[in-house]
Parts: sequence; C-alpha cells; structure tokens
Amino acid sequence: MRIARALLDEMVAHARADAPNECCGMVAARDGEAVAVHRATNIAHSPLRYVMDPGEQFRIQDEIESAGLDLGAIYHSHTRSEPVPSPTDVNLARFGDSDQPAFPGTLFVIVGVKDDEADVRAWEIQIPAGTYTGRPLEIVD
Repeated sequence: MRIARALLDEMVAHARADAPNECCGMVAARDGEAVAVHRATNIAHSPLRYVMDPGEQFRIQDEIESAGLDLGAIYHSHTRSEPVPSPTDVNLARFGDSDQPAFPGTLFVIVGVKDDEADVRAWEIQIPAGTYTGRPLEIVD
C-alpha cells in the first residue's frame, strides 16, 4: 500500500495519544493508495488488545463505501511489543468463530510505539491458516 507521510504520521499520533492503551482505526484507499485515516475508539481500553466500537466501525465503513473507496487497512497499535500480529490480532481477522476472513483483501497495519521511534508495519493475515506475511508500505511525501 502507498501512504502519504502525513497519513502515516496521523496514525502514529493516534497511537501516542491513546498510549498506554492500544488505538485502532481504519484506512480508506483507492487503487492501493491510502487516502484517509479514520480513528475509532478502542472500547476495550486496554494496553494488550483492541475492540473497535461497533457503531463507529459501521459508520466508518459506510463513509468509505459511500465515497467509492475501499477499506485498505485496519490499524492498531502495540504499546509494549513489536508491531507483529499477536494471536489475538490473528483471531480478530477472522469472521466470528469461522475460518473465513472478516475483511478479505484488507491489510492490517500495526503501529509500534514502545520506543521513541515509531515502527509501522503492514501485514496480510491468512485465514484459516492463522499465519501472516509482511507487506510493503510505500511512504510518499
């Protein structure tokens, strides 16, 4: 996914503002390029996991679709660990208890803020295997 530095900075700012709890949100995209970041509320209020507010999630997805855009990524932060999918993150990528992806074709971006320098990585989570593969984030100015 291509992403403007300003949008990446917006995700990092969100992660730092919500620390020590994890933040979460969605990224709208067009043809593989991020065009907007939508912050959401982590109703778990936890440093170890996120649960996106269902009403906000529905509203954001509706806004993205109404604008003719795609859900390019779901993002959240890791405040205590490396920005690598945890078993909880992999389970959240599933549709309920099924072996189907909840968001087919959507990347998962993790913003690591445990150190002074943010580390942002994108992942494709394979369901039902429960594995993940790093995907490039092309940052443009």
